[in-house]
Amino acid sequence: MLRVSTIKFLKDLKSNNNREWFQDNKSTFEEAKEDFEAFVSDLLAEISLFDPSISHHQAKDCIFRIYRDIRFSKDKSPYKAHFGAHISGASKKSDIHSKAGYYIHIEPGASILAGGAYLPQGDWLKQIRQEIAYNASALKEVLKGKDFVKYFGSMQGEQLKTAPRDYPKDHEEIELLRHKSFLASHSLPDKMLSDKGLLDHAATVFKALKPFDDFLNNAQK
Repeated sequence: MLRVSTIKFLKDLKSNNNREWFQDNKSTFEEAKEDFEAFVSDLLAEISLFDPSISHHQAKDCIFRIYRDIRFSKDKSPYKAHFGAHISGASKKSDIHSKAGYYIHIEPGASILAGGAYLPQGDWLKQIRQEIAYNASALKEVLKGKDFVKYFGSMQGEQLKTAPRDYPKDHEEIELLRHKSFLASHSLPDKMLSDKGLLDHAATVFKALKPFDDFLNNAQK
């Protein structure tokens, strides 16, 4: 569970997203950050029970900075109004997005547990499509799995309007092949964020996600 004060900090930050307010509340931010890091650390331990590939990471390796890069953004808000972490089996922090993993996003009114591959680049995207073309039945089996459907419903993600290069428009798996992102997302209601069952729930949801991640990661082998 997360502290009520952590959730309140994020709500207040969303309403006061400026440097002056943030500096005046820096100590509150540090406390909230420590609370989130402790939760991610506990979550890492739970995930490693069914996915040992992530056991070499520490929470700080997985957590995103709260500071926004506003150089090329029309939105000049200096801070993210959420805490986020991405956990994957990548060997080092700089490559953490090179594999499908487990994403936790804590934002009052918009919290999610998610995973998969967000806009995989280059060879990985090509390899995923090749795996779908040759072995779509394996992915379909994952997507219709009882626990996947229960927590995620269906696969999500941006799609091409037409067939990807090297595949005919009438390919029997064209709906899957058109995906540019391969995502699964589970919403967390606000009342769950400070509930004692949050850790167990997150671990259960991510365990249901693992076969989906495995398909995407195995395409790289």
